[in-house]
Amino acid sequence: MFSHALADLLLSQTPDFAGLADPVTGRLLRINQAGVELLGYTSEAELLAADAPSPLPPEWPALLAEARSTGSAESVVQLGASGVRARLTLLPLAPADPAAPLLLRLQPLPSGGCPVAEGLRLQRAEQALANSHGRFEAVVSHATIGIIVCNRAGDIVSANHMAHQQFGYPPEGLLRANIDALVPPAPGRNHQQLRESFNADPQVRALNSHRGDLQGQRADGSVFPVEVSLSYFYQENELYVVSYVIDITDKRQAREALVAERLRVERLNADPEQKVADRTHALLSTLEQLEQRKDELAKALQAEQELGELKSRFVSMASHEFRTPLTAVLTSASLIEQYPAGEQQGKRLRHIERIRQSVNHLNDILEEFLSVGRIEEGKVAARAARLELAELVRDTMLDVQGLCKPGQRIEPDLQACPSAIWLDASLLRKILVNLLSNALKYSGDDSVVRLHAACAGGWLTLRVEDEGLGISEEDQQHLFERFFRARSVSNLPGTGLGLYIVGRYAELLGGTVDLQSQLGQGTTVTLTIPYESHSTD
Repeated sequence: MFSHALADLLLSQTPDFAGLADPVTGRLLRINQAGVELLGYTSEAELLAADAPSPLPPEWPALLAEARSTGSAESVVQLGASGVRARLTLLPLAPADPAAPLLLRLQPLPSGGCPVAEGLRLQRAEQALANSHGRFEAVVSHATIGIIVCNRAGDIVSANHMAHQQFGYPPEGLLRANIDALVPPAPGRNHQQLRESFNADPQVRALNSHRGDLQGQRADGSVFPVEVSLSYFYQENELYVVSYVIDITDKRQAREALVAERLRVERLNADPEQKVADRTHALLSTLEQLEQRKDELAKALQAEQELGELKSRFVSMASHEFRTPLTAVLTSASLIEQYPAGEQQGKRLRHIERIRQSVNHLNDILEEFLSVGRIEEGKVAARAARLELAELVRDTMLDVQGLCKPGQRIEPDLQACPSAIWLDASLLRKILVNLLSNALKYSGDDSVVRLHAACAGGWLTLRVEDEGLGISEEDQQHLFERFFRARSVSNLPGTGLGLYIVGRYAELLGGTVDLQSQLGQGTTVTLTIPYESHSTD
């Protein structure tokens, strides 16, 4: 059976130490490559040689006996030659056959003698942080503009796919370059001095606003017109500069074509021998084209202005919202290293919980970004299905329970609703999570958030009332715009996307949203959504 495809799959595909052991003799029969490397051998043959010292721990006979009698065994052991501390698990491949081989797995534990439970919690927190980081990397990697990150000296430390494509470099090719290589030399302009000036006083800025036309230089030496915006961040007291690059070749060509057309019209007017009919036809044709170009340029300018405003809001918000949880993660990770003693477990757990909360915060921010992207790309559609409203409300309240401040509570009130209705449960749940999260976040301790639901005439009415800060009338008209945040909550964390997502999801469900609020007296949000009711057989 050792040559069977299933046994090979178990040993070759797992990233952890895995092997097979003889339950009678206690010797190892097979070891995967991860196990060979963990135990410090060069090959499986060397490790399994008859004259090789056994790498198994002293507890091995007792674990074998336990696995034979109970069907499994698990213990924290220390391997002799390698000194690796790990969690060892034994499972029989065929429990009914006492001679069947045992599956052996080893999972190394964190250094410093951490207990198993702590190691697992830390491992989960690190995995969640890795997932969050991966999603953020995906957002940057697939952006439709070039994004380049360099250090204080101008050395490029990160660049996305679009940046490599714009500047004609192979994948990862920009990581061996200096930012100066992407800027063509120009008389009277010293790019190094400009970079040093920015390092001395870093600010979020758009270079084109005061430096005129800019050009980028490709790997083959050719140049192309660009628009560049700069932002920055600090990591471990080191300054990093982020450049957002847009290729404006198409816009430049359209402008040049318009200028050429104007010059052609001027030449026609200056030529006394040109026939009046041809001149009139040319002028009418040119005017028609100019009107079309004017409308196109007006639309392009409006879109560009909106994009610039959104980009500035995004940079400002992301710089603040990402920096705070990432700083908390780095600080807590550093402090954990300073508590190696067993009696300091409580301090370690507090910092691990802080890491977990920061990672969850980053996940929530990225989820909002991804939700906006899917909505605007038309990838979100309402799919009605049977749902039990009372169960959905109860589950949603449990989801946001961890956001409650001391003394806060949610009071549900469901009236005259059928046991089951037909709606998109996923969209409705996301709407409720956003509204309840906002109500809890912007309300004080010992406050009450009320959730009312009523069904009548095929319409579901949901109303969330809080006793929070409230919103001014001036700000209420902008609440459903992307990245907008009311001035009354500007000192609290948030992306300004929650109500925008709620409004778009309500549109997908065919419903409407109404918001009533007064400063210092709380906010009430009312959703009216049509539903279907199907009788059950």
